[in-house]
Amino acid sequence: MIAPARVRHASASAPVAGCCRSWSRASLALTLLAVLASLSGCATDRQLAPPSPAELVRPSPRIGIASYYGRAFQGRITASGEPYDADKLTAAHRTLPFGTRLRVTNLANGREVVVRVNDRGPNRVERMIDLSWQAAQKLQFGHLGLTRVRIEIL
Repeated sequence: MIAPARVRHASASAPVAGCCRSWSRASLALTLLAVLASLSGCATDRQLAPPSPAELVRPSPRIGIASYYGRAFQGRITASGEPYDADKLTAAHRTLPFGTRLRVTNLANGREVVVRVNDRGPNRVERMIDLSWQAAQKLQFGHLGLTRVRIEIL
């Protein structure tokens, strides 16, 4: 009986197999090195403490011009849906959510008042906030119509 001849496959030949094997190890090593390098940057970020909710919500105080809207608007519906009451401590702001409480300080005399945002405005670009008549009286600028203020979110 004649023994069957051995057939060599291309993948089993010595030069090709050795080449592919060494190339696979090199590419695996480079890939692993790249993955570890990218993950090492993430590891340092995870050690930092996350910001507190107060840091996320409360931006630094802003300084700008405040005006007030007087008793002529009494009873008109504000953007929040409630009627304007000149005797309440309320304010109109362009972007802050309704219900946001603000500490407004008159920079001319240092007087402070806490107001609640319930309307949108002011309509004049150079103004930062519109205050109710009562808030303007507490800040003592009602007779002037305008004043420079600092606004802090509480």
